[in-house]
Amino acid sequence: MNGELRDIKPLLEIPDNSYTIFILLALFMGVIILTLLFIFFRKFFSNRKQNMKKVYLQRIKNVDWKHPKQAAYEVTYFGRIFSDEPRVAEIYSQILPMLEAYKYKKEVPLVVDEVTLRQYDLLVHIIDETV
Repeated sequence: MNGELRDIKPLLEIPDNSYTIFILLALFMGVIILTLLFIFFRKFFSNRKQNMKKVYLQRIKNVDWKHPKQAAYEVTYFGRIFSDEPRVAEIYSQILPMLEAYKYKKEVPLVVDEVTLRQYDLLVHIIDETV
């Protein structure tokens, strides 16, 4: 009995993949979290665009016609924002020549004519329907 014991085997090395599994799991969770954040921010900013149209609608509704020159510029600016709809674009193209009498001049009439005001009301009504 001078030698080693022959019935006891040496320790076996067990492969350990826990670090690899952990890194893959962390990457997978990171991708899921980034995807969810992307979807959340995309919805947030797309809703913001719609809300800006509502703000612009409110501003075009509250145009002060006591100052015809400033009002003509505001209607031109805000009408251009909404002119992506075909009906709005048609009414907007009809009101533009009427508003030019109040723009680009040093002295403008102090009272806006009735035809321009009716066209403005129609424009606001059509915009209100589309938003």
